[in-house]
Amino acid sequence: MKSPAWQRKAGKSASGGLNDKGRASAKAEGMNLKPPVKAGDNPRRASFLARMGNMPGAEKKPNGEPTRLSLSLKAWGADSKADARAKAKAISARNDDSKGLVRKAMDRDGN
Repeated sequence: MKSPAWQRKAGKSASGGLNDKGRASAKAEGMNLKPPVKAGDNPRRASFLARMGNMPGAEKKPNGEPTRLSLSLKAWGADSKADARAKAKAISARNDDSKGLVRKAMDRDGN
């Protein structure tokens, strides 16, 4: 019996992460995976970049090719693990600031 597509090359994107077939096979096993958020201040993007920016391991294989980790970071809009950590911090700070503005407006309006 074949392993699910998300575990095989058929379900992996050459540019990093999973392709549609990989996400579909993961969903069939009860997972809820969504495509990468490449830009913007989405909290899911900040979480992914923070988590993957702190993963152990090299960004390049001994032969110079990028690792799956590096490819995934690029798919989410980061050039390196350090860049991912910096972007995650900045996105989180902007999201926290916008929440503060909403709270101030609600306090001002008496809600």
